Amino acid sequence: MSRFIFGDDLGNIKVLRYLPDAASPEENASIKTVHSEATSENRTAIQRISTCLIGRDNDTLLATASSNASLALHTLSEEDELKTVCNWTEKRLKDNYFVGLTASTSAVWSCTSNGALRRATFSTESSSITQEDKGSLPTRLRDWKLSSDAKNFAYGGEEVDLSVWDAELAFRAQPTAEASNASGKKRRRADTLFHGEVWRAKNLPNDSLSLRQPVRITSLSFLPNSGSGHSLVTGTLGNDVRRYDTRAARRPVADWKVGKVGGIKTLQAGLNEHELFVSDQGTNLYAVDLRNGQILYGYPGIAGAVTAIAVSPTTIASTSLDRYVRTHTIIPPAGIVGTRLDTKGAVSSKTYTNCIPTCIVWDGIHAKAAEAEEDEEDDVWDEIEEVSDGEDSDNSEAPRKKRRNLKS
Repeated sequence: MSRFIFGDDLGNIKVLRYLPDAASPEENASIKTVHSEATSENRTAIQRISTCLIGRDNDTLLATASSNASLALHTLSEEDELKTVCNWTEKRLKDNYFVGLTASTSAVWSCTSNGALRRATFSTESSSITQEDKGSLPTRLRDWKLSSDAKNFAYGGEEVDLSVWDAELAFRAQPTAEASNASGKKRRRADTLFHGEVWRAKNLPNDSLSLRQPVRITSLSFLPNSGSGHSLVTGTLGNDVRRYDTRAARRPVADWKVGKVGGIKTLQAGLNEHELFVSDQGTNLYAVDLRNGQILYGYPGIAGAVTAIAVSPTTIASTSLDRYVRTHTIIPPAGIVGTRLDTKGAVSSKTYTNCIPTCIVWDGIHAKAAEAEEDEEDDVWDEIEEVSDGEDSDNSEAPRKKRRNLKS
């Protein structure tokens, strides 16, 4: 079983539980509303959502960012009971929107399209924010992501090329010497890094007409197992998916045309090696091989643009503008590049919602819990003593074979 949490354009928070072994396809997915804004006069859309595991009771820490500049921290129990821990407001958000949100066990990171960066350190015991750190980034951002080790973050946007920052230096004041040089009469070079910025991409060469190519990043993602944020991918309004290696070059090491309609909407790295999921502004959702940029397969039957993707080890979930929340099967890329897959991914369930879902995330619990239960069962079987009836060695293997059959 997999559990996903998603928000919608009316401020509701809902839980999707997917059961792949259900008796019928109509029963393998269910939705429960855990927080409703139906009675509120000023309904606000949930723009970003993030989760983190806490405690020994498999509770999930849930952070949300809404269109009215409010942020909230909740705890979600195994029984889908939601409790609000604390709330705060991003006062620098004016006529803009949240482009990034990440929750950890001690802090919540947020970023807006006008470059308002915030790290709110919280305490679940006192149910309050204990410290807030603020930073300023460039404006016109479209996406912001924090690396898995929380040491770096990256952003990109409209005429804002991909940039990687040190997560701690971004909140520290600029040294006096650097500040005096920056405020001097000498003109700042366009490729000069900001304080806290460790790497910035370089735009592609001019096209065949010697015209500058515009920078229009719509989505980005850190790739897993890439060290301290060295490998990233971006999607552009020109339907391009570009792969970067900050240790190799400032320009992309690979550039592929993946999208078909209106540019890349969102992309998310998969949990399997060389796997990437990409959606465009149309109705297309693809699985892409990161080794050559080839589309492995697409998911049919989607009638609206996919707005968000959540990846789990066994399935992925997506939200779309047609008001459906879908789950999809995953087929890992072949071991040899270019090998055609025998089977393709498919839509395993779809559930209609009354509102337009805007964001979705996997809770990260249930697969690990299932593995723990399986390991515990194995330990129980290993501790059972084998009983021998004193017969010959061939017959003495019978209890062991019987135990294995019972276990399977």
